Amino acid sequence: MKYVKWIVGIPLVLVVLLFAQYTLPGRDVVRIVGTDVKRMDIGSSSLFWAAPDAGTNPNWTRDVRFINAVWPSGEPRVYRNEDTEWSWPPYFKFNSSNVTAQAQDLAKKQGEVWVAITHYGWRIQLFTIFPNIISIQEVAGPNAILIPWFNIAFFTILALIAYLIFRAVQAFKRRRIDPVVENIDEFIDDVGDNAEQARVRAEKHATAATSGFRRWFKRWFG
Repeated sequence: MKYVKWIVGIPLVLVVLLFAQYTLPGRDVVRIVGTDVKRMDIGSSSLFWAAPDAGTNPNWTRDVRFINAVWPSGEPRVYRNEDTEWSWPPYFKFNSSNVTAQAQDLAKKQGEVWVAITHYGWRIQLFTIFPNIISIQEVAGPNAILIPWFNIAFFTILALIAYLIFRAVQAFKRRRIDPVVENIDEFIDDVGDNAEQARVRAEKHATAATSGFRRWFKRWFG
């Protein structure tokens, strides 16, 4: 039973962590270098793409806005810029056009302008998957410190809920399940004791019957 708990529990925890890592907001400090619109065939990776912009017709092939940026190290970082609308994850984003305009304005500014991009999702080049931008905020520089307050609060509340559920399950087990298990154990013990007593009585009767037969046989046949 112990190994079954580990076999079931570890994959379940991994799934929950991956789901949270994909869905919860992340923030990157980058420098925006431009924007782009590409016609994309969404295809089998549609799970990792948001709905088309609000007010447009959904289609497997559609124009998608992209925002191109670079890390402080110079490595490229590409984001898609799509509305989430009322779908999952529930960011209720309807302003992808405004985000593109903001990005274009920041890219044209003189000097190095660094921004904190709030996004969700993963960048997987093999499957042409991009993180989706939620918002853009200008920061002081590439070394700006960003504290993920929302994620900290989320995991704190999640841990508290898990603890309360664990305590409730333990209390239910003590009140409802443990007494039943104890009664079953007592019943099994009683059955075992009765069976042992019956066996002893049967052995006594068999011994007495054997002794009586031997005395009768000896008296008649010597």
